[in-house]
Formats: sequence, C-alpha cells, structure tokens
Amino acid sequence: MTAVESWGYPRADGPGGGSVVRRILLGSQLRRLRESRGITREAAGYSIRASESKISRMELGRVSFKARDVEDLLTLYGVTDEAERGSLLGLAKEANVAGWWHSFGDVLPGWFQTYIGLEGAASLIRIYEVQFVHGLLQTEAYAHAVVERGMPDAPAAEIDRRVALRLERQKALVSERAPRFHAVLDEAALRRPYGDRSVMQGQLRHLIEVSEQPNITLQIMPFSFGGHAGESGSFTMLRFPESDLSDIVYLEQLTSALYLDKREEVAQYERVMKRLQEDSPGPDESRDLLRGLLQLT
Repeated sequence: MTAVESWGYPRADGPGGGSVVRRILLGSQLRRLRESRGITREAAGYSIRASESKISRMELGRVSFKARDVEDLLTLYGVTDEAERGSLLGLAKEANVAGWWHSFGDVLPGWFQTYIGLEGAASLIRIYEVQFVHGLLQTEAYAHAVVERGMPDAPAAEIDRRVALRLERQKALVSERAPRFHAVLDEAALRRPYGDRSVMQGQLRHLIEVSEQPNITLQIMPFSFGGHAGESGSFTMLRFPESDLSDIVYLEQLTSALYLDKREEVAQYERVMKRLQEDSPGPDESRDLLRGLLQLT
C-alpha cells in the first residue's frame, strides 16, 4: 500500500464501515496490476478519460470508484478472468457504500471520517492517551463534558450530536466482530476532571467495568513511574485482518490528522507501545489503581 501519510488530510467521502479499507485495497490492487503491465498513470488515465492525478487518487483510495472506470482499467491491464474481474468489481461496489456515520456529516470533519472508517474495520486497536479518557471508553456524561469543554460556544444540539456519534462508535467494542482493544491511559487523563464529581466517579466505575471485557485490555501508566516512553503524546495504532494492509498510526491534531504507514515509522511507534505496555502495571493492578482513584474522587 502506498503510504497513507501521502494523503495529506484525507476525506472519506461517505464510505461505509470498512469501505475505507476496501477502497485502499482496491486502489492497491489496481496499482499493482498497472505496474505489472508497465503502464504509466498517464496512459491509465487516458483509458478512462481522466487525468494522471485521478489515477493516483484512485490508487491511494482517496476517491470513490465508478464501475465503468474499474472495468476499463481491468481490460487495459489484461485482466480477463471473469472471477477475478467480478471480485474486484464487487470490491468497488462495497467501497462506495455509505457509512453509518453519514448522517453525522453535519458535525463530523472530513479528516475524521477516514479515521472512523479505519477504526471500524480494524481487528486490533491500540491507544495511548494522556489528555483524557479515550473516546471509545467514555461514558455519556463524561463525553458530554469533554465536548462542551472543547467547544464552549457550540449550541446544545450540536454537542448532543457529537456525543451521540461517540457513543455510536463504542458499539463496535461489543459487536459480534469486536476488535481487540488495548488501551494505556496516563494517570493524568484520570486525574484531570471533566464534569463534576459524579461524572468522574461514573467514568472511573465504567473503566473498571469495561476492563473486564475479554476483548479489552486496560493499563494505567502511573505518575509514580516517572518519565516514560510516551513522551511524544497520544497516538492510536490500527491493525486490519486484511494481509494486504499495513498497520496505521493515527495522530490527531486540532484541525487535521496524520495517517502513517511507512514501515520504519510504524516500527518506532510499535516499540513505544510495547514499552508502555511493559512498564505499566498489568490489568489487575491497573483496576486496583482505578479503585484507589475512585475512593479519592
């Protein structure tokens, strides 16, 4: 797969859960077919009445696919086997399905739509968070307090919509095909209050409860450890069941995000995540830390 970071700040353009991944997979396969035939992007673009840059965007999975364009490209690339053509055309159709979050487009920035698609398709999600409890682990009251703090001038209806979106994302963790979720939360995220005392108590109880789920591993990096490997700040790592897709590191910024999949960069984050997991107390001890913080709240 071509480096996702080269997308810049990608838009999802309304794909469905997992269809972001399907677009990337299809684009990657089309690129391999083109290169195996020694055909330039310019020549491929000419065959579908498009530009070289359109072919580039297709191969990066940045745009939706028209069945006619895929058919013409497969013909140009010498793909005549009906089963192979049918498989790739089916992939194109699935990649254009609108996602469940399409109805939240009024409060969902384009650069975050891509992340939701990738998150929903991941088989393993690993996160390190220092500012607040990760969105997939937030209670409704805590999420409301976080959104309200971050958007003090937003109308109540918009805040409610953003919270509803966050709660909808959480359903993936209890679905039939739930991913494995491994979270390392810095103690700072648990001591920084959002909302009143009851909100924080409810959030801590929720963390204790969800940490018992078989697909969820929760560790707390305590202040007592001192400096640690997560000095660069929060990040998310996504792994997918499709062997053609490399792991992706997601770095969220204030108005955009970075998606990294270069092997050497992902390897650095892999090492940091491994050290955070090794240096943090295990799940049982981390639950004890949560219980202690609950008593202090």
